Amino acid sequence: MSLLNAEEQTLAEQLAHARSLGINIQPQTSPANLDRAYAIQNEVSRLLGGVSRGWKIGSTSRAAQERLGTSEPGSGRLLTPWVYASGEPVPVSAQHDAQVEVEFGFVMGTTLSPRPKPYTTADVRAAIGSFVPALEIVGSRLERGLAGSGRELVTADGGANIGFVYGDTFDCGIDADFAAHTCSLLINGSKIADGTGANALDDPLNVLAWLANFLSKRGETLEASSLVTTGTCTGLVDVAPGDHLVGDFGAWGKVEATIVARENST
Repeated sequence: MSLLNAEEQTLAEQLAHARSLGINIQPQTSPANLDRAYAIQNEVSRLLGGVSRGWKIGSTSRAAQERLGTSEPGSGRLLTPWVYASGEPVPVSAQHDAQVEVEFGFVMGTTLSPRPKPYTTADVRAAIGSFVPALEIVGSRLERGLAGSGRELVTADGGANIGFVYGDTFDCGIDADFAAHTCSLLINGSKIADGTGANALDDPLNVLAWLANFLSKRGETLEASSLVTTGTCTGLVDVAPGDHLVGDFGAWGKVEATIVARENST
């Protein structure tokens, strides 16, 4: 793990504090580059307990990349306190401007360790254990919001993850066409948005390959049993306490969650 300088350590402590207490902060500094942003993210994870269930990948659609001013995806850890099974309530802070995304999720069946040769989509397809329908709740613990904070700060802040909800695993078969498969977002019984896997970097398998190679270059391992969620296929939609959310993948299953208000601490 890269050592942080004093300013970076302060930012990491502020971000961990904001996530723990459900508040916003106005950082006085920003990471110098993405490498430093990921080093700060790692320290935030450590300060929060560091128990990871897997990874989220964001900025996998053109719209999301334009919003953050980037041309590539970004990753963040899915930390245990903010991972929920389908049907569980998801607490959100009013300060965090929560939004929901329907995403193609996976449980890895094989460990992908660092190696010189890049991983291909065929490699990651073979490493998948199962598909899981997924919802990611995103938002910003930064007073400037997602669009106003820049890629480096959003990366340091765990990729803007508020919560991750996973449904029952489903075996799609080795030849499953993830890019063509459809999904829908329903809120309070009304269909709000539709999408396909192609909205995530043209194919969720491309996202998995990106993550495997990103971690490999950093000397990190994509462990078997890890949950991985591959970015929005339905866009970002505002949510509020009381909203009942459904990510519907047809024959591949559903995932549900109800948003509840989080009482902020001081």
